[in-house]
Amino acid sequence: MEDGVGGTSGRDWAQPDLHLDLARALDRACFDFVLMEDSSFVPDSFGGSMDYYLERAMRASKNDPMPLVPLMAQATKHLGIVPTISTSFYPPFLLARLMATLDLMTGGRVGCNFVTSTAARAAQNYGYDDHIEHDSRYAMADEFVEVCLKLWASWDADAIVMDRDRDRFVDPSKVRPIAHKGRFFTSRGPMNTAQPPQGHPVLVQAGSSPQGRQFGAHHMDVVIAAYSGVDQMREFCADLRRRLVQFGRDPRSCKIMFVTSPTLGETNAEARERYERKQIAANASPELVLARMAGLTDIDFSQYDIDAPLADFKTNGQQGTLKQFLAQGSTLREVARNYRYGLDHLHGTADSVAGQMAEIMEEVGGDGFILTGTLTRRYIAEIADGLTPALQDRGVVRTAYEHAQFRDNLMAF
Repeated sequence: MEDGVGGTSGRDWAQPDLHLDLARALDRACFDFVLMEDSSFVPDSFGGSMDYYLERAMRASKNDPMPLVPLMAQATKHLGIVPTISTSFYPPFLLARLMATLDLMTGGRVGCNFVTSTAARAAQNYGYDDHIEHDSRYAMADEFVEVCLKLWASWDADAIVMDRDRDRFVDPSKVRPIAHKGRFFTSRGPMNTAQPPQGHPVLVQAGSSPQGRQFGAHHMDVVIAAYSGVDQMREFCADLRRRLVQFGRDPRSCKIMFVTSPTLGETNAEARERYERKQIAANASPELVLARMAGLTDIDFSQYDIDAPLADFKTNGQQGTLKQFLAQGSTLREVARNYRYGLDHLHGTADSVAGQMAEIMEEVGGDGFILTGTLTRRYIAEIADGLTPALQDRGVVRTAYEHAQFRDNLMAF
């Protein structure tokens, strides 16, 4: 499940209660993990002003997800907890030490969702005049993860000996500098905390551009993709598994998960009515879709005639997302009406949607879904206590955790 940090309720948006309810429900339902998306800027890319975004709570206000990690860990027993960090703005040592600490504190239950960040305004918050070029960001991300992996391995798993007789807490022979000097980063190492219980946290990434796919295949334990059609999903799976083999990895060593946001109801008719209401609302306000896409691409779509033929749009932001977006029509109005973020068209009773999901995954050959949607307690209950039992009845998701650590559970099912 993907969790939009900040929630959707009004007065209590800054409090952790909704997120803790989410974590408890997903732990009870035996989910692999909860992923907390993040960004660190207030957009002004639609209409040249922050007003549109601030008035509609789009990307702001948004708290940092990191303080939620130990809170959610305390509220659960097995659920993996995955915050988002930017490889463009975090120093690798800071991230490696932070995630090692959290993995140690939780007994091996954290992961890290790596993003390169997409917006010029975010880059300017961290001291850049403009954002780093798209392909260079991915080269930077690749080295970033390489440095982190070296730092996590700078202590052997058995370096802490706690030998009272010899008055030694750590065996010095099992801790070493990494002496990394690369194109983007320099880090001496070693870390000043122990190796994470999992060896390294579970590594997660979402990116559909060729550079994003290559980055995912090189390092990641989980790759997330958002496609609205089975053919695209199948192609993505086949392409990513080919890339995994090219890196000398087992093609099943990386879990491929696809985004879906189903609409559930007590009856199929009720679910269809709810789904159609959402579509009518979306079609009535195409500027909402265009503003969201503007925040991902730094393209001000408000400057263009919404009913004119599409211009030749280019971006230094999310290139794969823009490509999918523009393929949905011949005008911006058509594109906004037709655009889907993942499989957001699934609707029906819990049993009906469970059947649709199982059939799609069987046909695609992926490993599972990441569920997203408007974060409310009603939606949490529909997913955890309605859809999940229906999936469990079909034998396509677990009914109990087998292991204590996140990665072991992830790879076991």
